[in-house]
Amino acid sequence: MRATVTANGPGRLPADFDWGVATSAYQIEGASDADGRTPSVWDTFAAEPGRIAGGDLADPGCDHYHRWRDDLDLLAGLGVHSYRFSISWSRVIPGGRGTGNPRGLAFYDRLVDALLAAGIDPVIALFHWDLPQDLQDAGGWTARDTAYAFADYALEIGTALADRVSRWATMNEPFEHFALGHVIGLHAPGQTLTGDEAFSVAHHLLLGHGLAAQALRTTGARQVGLINSYAPVRPASTDPADGPAVSALDAIQNRLFTDPVLLGGYPAGLEAFGMDPHGALVRPGDLQEIATPLDYLGVNYYTVLGAGAPQDGDPLPFRLTDPPGYEHTASGWPVAPVGMRDTLQMLRERYQQALPPLYVTETGAAYDDKPDAEDFCDDTERIAFLSAHVAAVADAVEAGVDVRGLMVWSLLDNFEWAEGFAKRFGLVQVNFETAKRTPKASYQWYRDLIKQQSEATS
Repeated sequence: MRATVTANGPGRLPADFDWGVATSAYQIEGASDADGRTPSVWDTFAAEPGRIAGGDLADPGCDHYHRWRDDLDLLAGLGVHSYRFSISWSRVIPGGRGTGNPRGLAFYDRLVDALLAAGIDPVIALFHWDLPQDLQDAGGWTARDTAYAFADYALEIGTALADRVSRWATMNEPFEHFALGHVIGLHAPGQTLTGDEAFSVAHHLLLGHGLAAQALRTTGARQVGLINSYAPVRPASTDPADGPAVSALDAIQNRLFTDPVLLGGYPAGLEAFGMDPHGALVRPGDLQEIATPLDYLGVNYYTVLGAGAPQDGDPLPFRLTDPPGYEHTASGWPVAPVGMRDTLQMLRERYQQALPPLYVTETGAAYDDKPDAEDFCDDTERIAFLSAHVAAVADAVEAGVDVRGLMVWSLLDNFEWAEGFAKRFGLVQVNFETAKRTPKASYQWYRDLIKQQSEATS
């Protein structure tokens, strides 16, 4: 049994609790055509008029590709134990297939070595939504071959870095990439698929995960996991007719990318979306590949969802609603720390012995930060949000859930996908005209929290 910290508040967490922060390649790197990198689906999507708020482009943005040493100093100043970042597939394997690109690989090689030298564990996510455009042109995730290409990519990166990187994630939030990118069309590649064509994306993402997990292990990767997003679903009213809607949204949001991985089968209820998990798309052996055992499950939590019975003409078996009684972030998301506790407990109760150890791999909030003349933000709302969510994790741990760490999203203000630079989640303010970094009050709060935990266990 692990020792626990006895300090007040979040000090209830285990003594060896892992504190970290997270970013993703496309959101911070910039340098979209540097050193042999080829376009991803997000480069193509963002170049289309009207796709991104304000017409923003991710390049140069934070320009982390050229300013990574400054960002390493920020990480060291925080005192984090781990730093999760993603690899740009297009940077390390231009076009997504074939021989690796030494110049692109060298960037991550330098970053990993520098992190280790600073006493920070690198945590790598292989895929954070930026599929190489060449693979998209060949069918993207609707094509089974993309899953095999992803496994080849995992083998390439694992071979290069697994001798120094102990914790890996195959993918980040495949549900969001599936739903927002391929069904609703708000994210790259901007598709609006339905039925089994949509299901093909989900199935091939899951198959790619399983194949990549196996490929990573052949390179010596010690901890391999998957990062999923979760959101408890609240009924829109007390009307019993809302019950099936809640179940339908829960199946697609919380179970579609978890049940096959942990239980070896698709959840009930997908037929309501026109998807046939028993059809020809799922070949013999696929579910065994997808259920490759995990060393941990990453949990991204931001908010709760509301669901009501669909109205006539609604295309989905639920109607999204705004749960009453909550304050909201600048993204319009309900602030519900209790949902963090509920999510972690739900996972333990739902999957029981099949559930591996958990890491909270993202939580955070966008607020309308107002920097002063020196670009400093006194972001008290974000501090309150993070403090409450850390306390909710501690509640879940005290209730017996095996949570090993927490990562804040995000280190830097960054390119927030379709919202461009309008929504800021960072602990560090970024002036996107100059790329100047200025730690916010929340950076100082998180630094002090980590220090408090360390001192309480020394």
